[in-house]
Amino acid sequence: GIRELGAEAGINSATLYHYVGSKELLLASIIRACLEEMTQAGERALKRSADPAVQLAGLVAAHVGLTAVNRLTARVAEYEMRGLTGTNRGEMQKMRDDYEAFFGHVLERGGRVGVFHVDDLAMSRLAVLEMCTGVAHWYRPDGRLTLPEIQDYFVRAAFRLVSADYEALDGADFMETSTRLGSEPVLDDLWAKN
Repeated sequence: GIRELGAEAGINSATLYHYVGSKELLLASIIRACLEEMTQAGERALKRSADPAVQLAGLVAAHVGLTAVNRLTARVAEYEMRGLTGTNRGEMQKMRDDYEAFFGHVLERGGRVGVFHVDDLAMSRLAVLEMCTGVAHWYRPDGRLTLPEIQDYFVRAAFRLVSADYEALDGADFMETSTRLGSEPVLDDLWAKN
């Protein structure tokens, strides 16, 4: 609860309540920050090119990167929305739906122009998103592959999922450096100890 958060941060719960207001407002602010950053990264990926293949590669790389760099925050944003009520829940759900629509629109347009071959648009969108979000459960900065290698691997996997030709990217620049959010604890030292 709030007391434990305050103790961990080295401040008393009264101070935390003064600045946050409630556990729900704290949760909503964490989810909002994550979804805002994902949305901004998605918008940058879409602006990088009009080609649906490059757009999908950018969306996947950005999602994997943000999720890897913000493992705990991404998990909170993905799985704790159920802890929100009323307006907070509605606002966060709309933000998530709008973000996920980037993937749906790109897949639909790519299918229409023959770049992707998608039997079920909704299932393909969900499969790509769930695959990318799963990185939050296992990524470690000291792991076997670098983050750019993992991002590229996931782009290739997404392309296989929608029967797209990875070679169509032909050197397109779809990667970007992901931002660590303020809500994300620094875990690099902790990972090194375990």
